[in-house]
Amino acid sequence: MINFFSNIFGYFLNWIYSLFQNYGLSIIIFSILIKLLMLPLSIKQQKAMKKNEKVQKEMKILQVKHKGNPEKLNQEMMELYKREKINPFGGCFSVIIQFILILSMFYLVRSPITYMKKIDKAVIEQQIVDIKKENGEDTISKGYPEMSIIKYLQKEKLTENDMYINMSFLGLDLSEVPQENYKDIKVFIIPALYVISSIISIKFTTAMTKKKTEEKDNKEIDKNNDEVDKSKANKEIDQEELTVQMNKNMSLMMPILSVSISLVAPLGLALYWLVNNIMMIIERLFLNKLLSKEEKQDV
Repeated sequence: MINFFSNIFGYFLNWIYSLFQNYGLSIIIFSILIKLLMLPLSIKQQKAMKKNEKVQKEMKILQVKHKGNPEKLNQEMMELYKREKINPFGGCFSVIIQFILILSMFYLVRSPITYMKKIDKAVIEQQIVDIKKENGEDTISKGYPEMSIIKYLQKEKLTENDMYINMSFLGLDLSEVPQENYKDIKVFIIPALYVISSIISIKFTTAMTKKKTEEKDNKEIDKNNDEVDKSKANKEIDQEELTVQMNKNMSLMMPILSVSISLVAPLGLALYWLVNNIMMIIERLFLNKLLSKEEKQDV
C-alpha cells in the first residue's frame, strides 16, 4: 500500500519537477499543495475537536451517574455521540493518513529514481554495477544507492541521463545524508530549522490550548460559584493543566522521532517536514481565527 502512494506522489512530484527543474523547489511546492488538499480534512477535524469539547461536560456527568455500570455508561455515551453526530473513531482516520504520508514520503525521497523518475529496477541495478566498476564499491551507499547514482551523475555532469535529478538547493545538496556526511556542518542546517519550527509549533499549540482552558475554567467557576466550593474548582483546574502537560509531552515525541529519521535520511525528507511544519503553523492560525469567528456568530 505504501508503494502505491509513493508511486502516486512520485508522479505528482515529477510533474512539478518538470516545470521547475529543481528538486528542492519541487518539494516545497509539493508540500504546500498537499497541505492545501488536506485543508478540508483539517477543518473537519478541528470542528470535530470543538464539538468534542462541548460534550465533555455531559460525558463527565454520565461517568458519575453510571460509575458502577460500565455497560450502561457505554450505551449512554454511544447515544450521546449519535445525538451530537460525533464519530468517536474520527480522529483515527487523520492519524492513519498522517502515517501513510510519512512513510510514503520516506520511500519517495529514499528512492526518487524509482518512484519519481519511474526507471526500471534492472536499469538502476545496471547503473549501480557500472559505477562500482568505474569508481569502486564504496561509491555506492548501502542504504541509499539511488542517491549515490544521482551524486555520480551530478559529479560527472551527465544531466541528459534519465536518472539525473537536480538536487542543488540554496547551496545545499539534498541528496546528502547527515549521518553519512556528519563532518559537513551544512547537512545539519535543514534538520536544525525543522527543530526550531517544531518548538515554535509546540509552544503555539500549548499557549492556545492553555488560553482556552483558562477561559473555560473561569467560566465554569463563575457559573458554578454558588454550587461548588473553591477547592473543587481548583482541583478541576489542576486536572486540566495536567492534561495540557500530557498533550505537550506527547506532541514532543513526534518531532523527536522525525528529527531522528531526518538525520539518517536524505535532506529532501527534512526539507519536506520543515515546509510541512511551517504550513501547519499557518494552518492553525487560520483555523483558529476561522473557528473563533464561527463560534461568535453561533452565540
